[in-house]
Amino acid sequence: MSIKVLICDDSAASRLLLRRVIDAQPDMTVVGVAADALIAREMIKTLAPDVLTLDVEMPRMDGLDFLARLMRLRPMPVVMISAFTGKDSDVSIRALELGAVDVLGKPDARSPGALAAYAEEVCDKIRAARAAHVQRPGPVDVAAPVAAAGTAAGARAAQGRIVCIGASTGGTEAIREVLVRLPRHCPPVLIVQHMPEMFTGAFAKRLDSLSQIRVKEAEHGERIEPGCAYLAPGHSHLLLKRRGLAYHCELSGADPVNRHRPSVDVLFHSAAEHAGRAALGVLLTGMGKDGAQGLLAMQRSGAWTIAQDQASCVVYGMPREAVAIGAVSEVSPLIEVAQRIMGRLTATTGGAALKQGA
Repeated sequence: MSIKVLICDDSAASRLLLRRVIDAQPDMTVVGVAADALIAREMIKTLAPDVLTLDVEMPRMDGLDFLARLMRLRPMPVVMISAFTGKDSDVSIRALELGAVDVLGKPDARSPGALAAYAEEVCDKIRAARAAHVQRPGPVDVAAPVAAAGTAAGARAAQGRIVCIGASTGGTEAIREVLVRLPRHCPPVLIVQHMPEMFTGAFAKRLDSLSQIRVKEAEHGERIEPGCAYLAPGHSHLLLKRRGLAYHCELSGADPVNRHRPSVDVLFHSAAEHAGRAALGVLLTGMGKDGAQGLLAMQRSGAWTIAQDQASCVVYGMPREAVAIGAVSEVSPLIEVAQRIMGRLTATTGGAALKQGA
């Protein structure tokens, strides 16, 4: 059955371009276009779209206000359309907190190549949104860290260990849920989240403001430290490298893997090579299969691997693929992932794990 899409955007040019892109797909159709949120509100009632694309800045009621009201009264899959600006980056992160499934930039019709790439991206996000398990969002608060936070065993767990996390659709809130529960002395955490490069900086800052640990965008060549999480910039692959007893971040502009840069598989394969059983891999909600083969490589190198369970995923795609190929040591509800991480790490000492992972 064709995916019914409603477009809400105050730009006539953007509405036209989005409509052409969507209607050209065999599995989706535009059932309506709206120039503002108030018109879209009435169209939702009469047209019952499967997915709404929603502009951030619009007259009469901006996209963020409309999204907040919509998710309270009639939760549905929403893809936010945002300009690549600093202000809109912060707004887009807030939109994800309010329940939007994903965000993407405004279309660029200046070159055929850019337009073709955009068309592929927007349609992929609409398909993922249609498959999403959408719920009314809860309040964004800082959860208490796991019980190991004040123990000597928890501190020892950080020595020589590394945690790698990968996510895609629905991952921004899943990653937040994990990070806010990690204690200050947790092992270093490397993260790949599929999102546009102009949004990763704002996402890292938002996570940093909510977490006990430090969260930042990864920089090429920097040494990674316990109690800090490193988010892959949206323009580069993030790899783990080891020099002696120290781990470092490496950024790469190599070709996309599984159509993504950054790719979860790239991070996980590097962890399998350089950390072995000293690492722990976590695969969270997301569309597609990125990360599954890398998680399998980590498991085969001796690492413990965790996948988010279906019930708590926005899209049970990447974790399902990993489970299907036998790459997962355990499956966990999202709310328990941080506890499972720290529980597993405290089972062994960091020094021994580093030596074994060499």
